[in-house]
Amino acid sequence: MQIITIYQGASGSGEELARMVAQSLGYHPVDREVLIEASLEQGIPEAKLSEIVEREPTWWATFTRNLEPYRIALQAAFCELAAHRGIVYHGHLGHELVPKFTHVLKVLLTAPMAMRVEQVRARHKLTETAGRRYVEEIDKARTRRLAAMFGTDWRDATRYDLVANLGYMTLETARRLIVDTARAPEYQITPDSRQAFENFALKSRVHASLLLGGELAQGRGDIYARDGEVPVSGTIPDWVSDEQIVDKIKKLPGVKRVSCDLTNLSPSLGLGD
Repeated sequence: MQIITIYQGASGSGEELARMVAQSLGYHPVDREVLIEASLEQGIPEAKLSEIVEREPTWWATFTRNLEPYRIALQAAFCELAAHRGIVYHGHLGHELVPKFTHVLKVLLTAPMAMRVEQVRARHKLTETAGRRYVEEIDKARTRRLAAMFGTDWRDATRYDLVANLGYMTLETARRLIVDTARAPEYQITPDSRQAFENFALKSRVHASLLLGGELAQGRGDIYARDGEVPVSGTIPDWVSDEQIVDKIKKLPGVKRVSCDLTNLSPSLGLGD
C-alpha cells in the first residue's frame, strides 16, 4: 500500500510518467477522475467535486464556500483508494491529501517555462502568447486553490521527496529515479507507518461523515482515532445529541469504540457570538 503522488503544473507528460511508474511497480494508477468517483461515496455532490478538482481557473470566481468538509471528504476518499494496494496518483491535489508517512513518496515535476508553453500550445492549438497566459493562469488558480484548502504552496520544494526537471531528463530517466527511490528502504511501509495511516484514514472517514451529514455544520469537533478507538469532543447544534453522534460513528468501518465529550450550542448563539 505504498503511495506515490506526482504533481505537475499546466503542461504534459505527468500522466504518462505516472502510468510508467505504476506499471513498473505493479501499482494502480489513479487520476482526478478516479478520485472523483471515490469521493462520491463520501457524500460530496458531483457538481461540487467538479468545482473543487476542476483544472481550469474559472471555477475560483464562483466558489466561495467553506472548503473544510470537501477537503476532509477528499482525504477520506484518497485513503480508501490506498488502503489495500499501492497507488500512483497524478494530479494537483494528491500530495496534500495524505501526510508524509514513510511509505508515501511525493514527487514534483517541473520544466522550463518555454517547454511548458510549447506543450500547452501543441495540446490546445494556441498561439505562444495565449499558451503562456494559459500556463500562468493555471498556476495562479492552483496556487489559490491549494492555499485555500491546505494553507500550502505547491511551489515549495521542501514539501516533496523528489523534484524532477523534465527539461533536463527523459521520462525514462524520471521513471527510473522514482522507481528506485520507491524501492529504497526508507520508503517502505513499517508497522508504525501503517498504523499512522490507518489512524489518519479512520479520522478522515469519521470527520467527513459528520461534516457532510450536518452534525458539525454549525459546531466544531475535535476528532482523534487510534486502533479503532474514536474520542470526539467539541460543540454540536442543539438538535443533535451525543447518542446520535455515537450511533453514526459506530456504523463506520474500522470503528471499535466511541467516546464523546460534546456541548450543545444554544439556539440563540452562532459561531461568531
